[in-house]
Amino acid sequence: MQDMEKANPIQVLLVEDSPGDVRLTQEAFREANPSVHLHLASDGVEALAFLRHEAPYRDAPRPDLTLLDLNLPRMDGREVLAYIKADESLKTMPTVILTTSEAEVDIARSYQLQANCYLCKPVQLQEFEALVKSINDFWLTRAQLPQRQDS
Repeated sequence: MQDMEKANPIQVLLVEDSPGDVRLTQEAFREANPSVHLHLASDGVEALAFLRHEAPYRDAPRPDLTLLDLNLPRMDGREVLAYIKADESLKTMPTVILTTSEAEVDIARSYQLQANCYLCKPVQLQEFEALVKSINDFWLTRAQLPQRQDS
């Protein structure tokens, strides 16, 4: 199975503008599941360029899972989520909101826009690592995901 994992790494797009949260997520996935290939976008515009295969992401794979922060520069996560769920080729891709906001309005709006899950980032390092491990355990190990069709 390890050879298969190397041949078909799990593609995860992390849309996050905090360098600290990016680093923590990278380290947590490295520990939880080395077969995860984490792609990074620091704002909504970059995320859409990645998903649309625009320069410099012409050869980008379709993610198996997107982890999306809400409060992003240039284009916020709500706009990115709305785009993903309106696009026929992307709407089946699981999109998990991973944000600091615990506001009921953000939670409700995210689910109205068809987010697959809404998770609040813990402040404590060990809790953050445990959350990323649980994302891996559920979304990348147990859940049956649609087959990726790279374009």
